[in-house]
Amino acid sequence: MVQYTLAQSPEIILTVSGKDSAKAREKAMDQLIELMDAGKLPTELEEGFGPQQLIEVKEPNIETASGEDAITQAVQILSNLATLKLKVQESRTEALEIRKAVDVLFSDQSVTEEEITRLKEGFKVLKNFAQANLRYQEARARAEQARQVLDQALKSSDK
Repeated sequence: MVQYTLAQSPEIILTVSGKDSAKAREKAMDQLIELMDAGKLPTELEEGFGPQQLIEVKEPNIETASGEDAITQAVQILSNLATLKLKVQESRTEALEIRKAVDVLFSDQSVTEEEITRLKEGFKVLKNFAQANLRYQEARARAEQARQVLDQALKSSDK
């Protein structure tokens, strides 16, 4: 549902189903014309008044809903952090082994084609670990605020 009003008569609210669009504004104009024909519009509109001059009315967010949304979002952030932590832990050992093997590329030591192939295959694991670790670090920073939101919501009113 979308609501429109007029700058000349803000007390008039025209409600149309759907969201703000040219079609919704045309429907609101039809309602406006009906009001004018019925003599229920307290304002005279100038010739050339069009749908683009309707003003969309936005409802303010309800405080309790935004508080509940913040809690839901905080739980989602913490759940994401838990998933990322597991992913990082599962791939850490293998990634560190591959990282050690990378050093052979910078030495004068000869390597076999098999070692290079294994190393190239390991780069994917290394990349996935590094990306997951970065996401985990970023998520951890966001999760601090999420934890505070939950702590605030869980505080007892008995104190």
